[in-house]
Amino acid sequence: MPASSPRYADDPRLVALGKAIQRARGALNLSQEELAHRSAIDRSYMSGIERGKQNPGIVAFLQVAEALEITAAELLSAAGL
Repeated sequence: MPASSPRYADDPRLVALGKAIQRARGALNLSQEELAHRSAIDRSYMSGIERGKQNPGIVAFLQVAEALEITAAELLSAAGL
């Protein structure tokens, strides 16, 4: 499993983003593993993102949004950011 991003792990904004990803994933009835596959991201890294332990880079963030079939703006809005 990739190491967490210690500087930002558990930052409330990352936790909110992770919850928004989980909700969007659930709405599509996708497993975490399937979302990771569609995003071309390691499943354990996706787990860290969803738990607010990882601070995804912009490319990873955009890949997740695309896999969730929503825009990056919609995903940020769903997170309240």
